[in-house]
Amino acid sequence: MTDYAIPGEERTFRLPDLGEGLTEAEIVTWRVAEGDEVAVDDVVVDVETAKATVEVPCPHAGRVTKVHAAPGELVAVGAPLVTVAPAGAEPATTTSGAVLVGYGTGQATLRRRSRGRKARAGTAPRVLSPVVRRLARDRGVDVRLLSGTGPAGVILRRDVEAAEVPAPSPMPSSASGRREPLRGVRRTVADRLARSRREIPDATTWVDVDATALVEAREALRAAAPDRPIGLLALLGRVVVAGLGKYPELNASVEHDGDDLVVVRHDGVGLGFAAQTDRGLVVPVVRGAERMTTTQLASELAALTALARDGGLTPEQLTGGTFTLNNYGVFGVDGSTPIINHPEAALLGVGRIVDKPWVVDGELAVRKVTQLSLTFDHRVCDGGVAGGFLRWVADRVESPLGLLLDL
Repeated sequence: MTDYAIPGEERTFRLPDLGEGLTEAEIVTWRVAEGDEVAVDDVVVDVETAKATVEVPCPHAGRVTKVHAAPGELVAVGAPLVTVAPAGAEPATTTSGAVLVGYGTGQATLRRRSRGRKARAGTAPRVLSPVVRRLARDRGVDVRLLSGTGPAGVILRRDVEAAEVPAPSPMPSSASGRREPLRGVRRTVADRLARSRREIPDATTWVDVDATALVEAREALRAAAPDRPIGLLALLGRVVVAGLGKYPELNASVEHDGDDLVVVRHDGVGLGFAAQTDRGLVVPVVRGAERMTTTQLASELAALTALARDGGLTPEQLTGGTFTLNNYGVFGVDGSTPIINHPEAALLGVGRIVDKPWVVDGELAVRKVTQLSLTFDHRVCDGGVAGGFLRWVADRVESPLGLLLDL
């Protein structure tokens, strides 16, 4: 949106449309304070949406006369963020074009990094890491009161950890205990799971499988290409993607078309995988997984996992999923009945791999056994399709070489 403000008048910058159906964001850190000078497209604030932490550039130049929200406050799209008074009689063309959250505008991308953090010492906290911002928020530490020990006064993790944690403010409650509002990612996850339970008639089927050959295949691949480590999640993802090619009914979603429900069969596979982070459960998505080699899939999974842990995922990397893989075995549990990631039609869960007695060719042996569980939307397929897919995946886990016959 272009600003046609009269030269010399104050201009109020409002929280722009964040896309992806997001309607609000939480103020994380202000990069400026009242009285600071800003240039067009300087980053003035970091906000956390339900999907990611993003930088917001201001399309106005001048002096900040008012900051409209405090860190921790929820701000709706269209609500005021900052008011800027022109430094002098400036033409209205000192504003930029459309503000795209997280990307800036025009030629300002390179300038944002240098100018967006020029706030005066003592007025605006210099916190550059999303991890540090999250830690401060979780501990209840006001970063505006800290003196950073990093270069140029940047607030580091050790500064937050050394800060005195204030006593929590009492909140009225009909029951004892601490009350914590659901915000950001946690609220989005809660809403999505609740909607999944309300709308999707799901069913779960499961099977125990001998994963010995899969583990051996991973070790063989690592030995053959140590510079390209491939984990079990990548191998399972490779099997799942191939299985969806055989059973495309599960690579689908149910949508409303007026008063009707329609099943949308997706052409490509957006492979989501559950990742537990300090901010809660997130589901990064590997887009176009059906076009990737196993090595490419492993690389993308590793990159997205690292971004998830650092809080650096973009909204685009958290959307577009068509099927989710959930490795809850990392928590040391054998099985689960996972909730479908709405609006997808199915989710495959994988339990821990443990040594168990198993009958092989009529003889008792110790094998590496895991449990696979498939939760599916009964509107898109019946038990025959779901069971067929799960059995196909289980057979390839037990004999990964069999996958070569289908590639």
